[in-house]
Amino acid sequence: MSQRGEGVDFLVPGLKAREHFPFYTEGPGGCYLDSAATAQRPKVVIDSLCRTLIHHNANVHRGAYRLSAEASDLYDNARLIVARYIGARSERSIVFVRGATEGVNLVARSTEHLFKQGDVILLSLLEHHSNIVPWQMLAKRKGLKVVFADITDDGQLNVKDFENKLREYKPALVAITQLANSLGTVTPIEDVVRAAHEAGARVLVDGAQGAAHLGVNVEALGCDYYVFSGHKIYGPTGIGVLYARPERLEEMEPFQGGGDMISYVSVEGFGCADIPQRFEAGTPAFPEAIALGAAIEFVNRFSREEMRAHEKSLVTAAVDMLRAEQGITLYGPASVGGEQATVVSFSIDTVHPHDFATIADTHNVQIRAGNHCAMPTLRRLGVQATVRMSFGVYSCQSDLTAVQSAIREARAMFGR
Repeated sequence: MSQRGEGVDFLVPGLKAREHFPFYTEGPGGCYLDSAATAQRPKVVIDSLCRTLIHHNANVHRGAYRLSAEASDLYDNARLIVARYIGARSERSIVFVRGATEGVNLVARSTEHLFKQGDVILLSLLEHHSNIVPWQMLAKRKGLKVVFADITDDGQLNVKDFENKLREYKPALVAITQLANSLGTVTPIEDVVRAAHEAGARVLVDGAQGAAHLGVNVEALGCDYYVFSGHKIYGPTGIGVLYARPERLEEMEPFQGGGDMISYVSVEGFGCADIPQRFEAGTPAFPEAIALGAAIEFVNRFSREEMRAHEKSLVTAAVDMLRAEQGITLYGPASVGGEQATVVSFSIDTVHPHDFATIADTHNVQIRAGNHCAMPTLRRLGVQATVRMSFGVYSCQSDLTAVQSAIREARAMFGR
């Protein structure tokens, strides 16, 4: 992240940050509390997309003319920006994909040959469906076993159960979230990676939420794979990142074949391009990748400490507000004073989450209701659906006041 210094344009999270988001300055605005699903985009990201499509719209790595060379340089620079942001030693470790979902699926498909029948994949009950289903599909194809580490009643990783399952099953792979999208649980990811490696497992970290709200240094963390999505870090949809250590990329087999992933093609066969290109078949989403670089540079203009403090203050204020209202049940570590980031999940005793989301919308509050693509998590906690608030750099205390008004109207409408 950028450090304070002369000439650095620092942004302040909260109401002031909204000046940089056309959603608030030109669009519908409102109390947008669904950033864990997709974040709003700052003007610099929208401008980047438009600029590329107007001034640099030529296929990358294909043309011998200036326009293509310029687009290629911008695309390659975006890869370098990503590498620096997550602390990767080399941009050769960065594969552009459509999102975290595709990143997990790519690893599952491209490492299939490394598994043998009976191998175990260890997950946790905090995972998003995108970090569950690809492994279940792989297990079905290869005769593997998927095992889940338990969570506590307040939604934290049950570290003891995780360690016991490491010893019992000796998994070939551990795949785990850094920050749970359903509850805001922050996993002890450094300890998890260390313990998994000591048990002989490779480790994939789902950073879909963590990359935006916690940050990461993949080299220090030591994980084998790390995935995240552009649209959750204020970038465009349709672009994401798979980081893998170079030796892991070298042992992976390409999943898709086509242009740009080859070194040669003949009627007898083909040769693969070097990493990471061998995993990027076809025309890439280069305007989106370039705009992802712009999004990361925008985030880098904030102080990481101020961003964390801002979101922590909102989580604390949201929990305090909800505790003061009647009939509210809180879910997640913050319900018992534990660490929780950027997400607050709750239910209202007399109001279904989907009904509340509809009522909240009349208060110009955009809030999520449902299982949040985390059915195993909610079932473990004994619920089918919750209401979820999730914050971004533009979230403010006034958003919480609007939620409180919606709660009171909903309770009055459905009875106390």
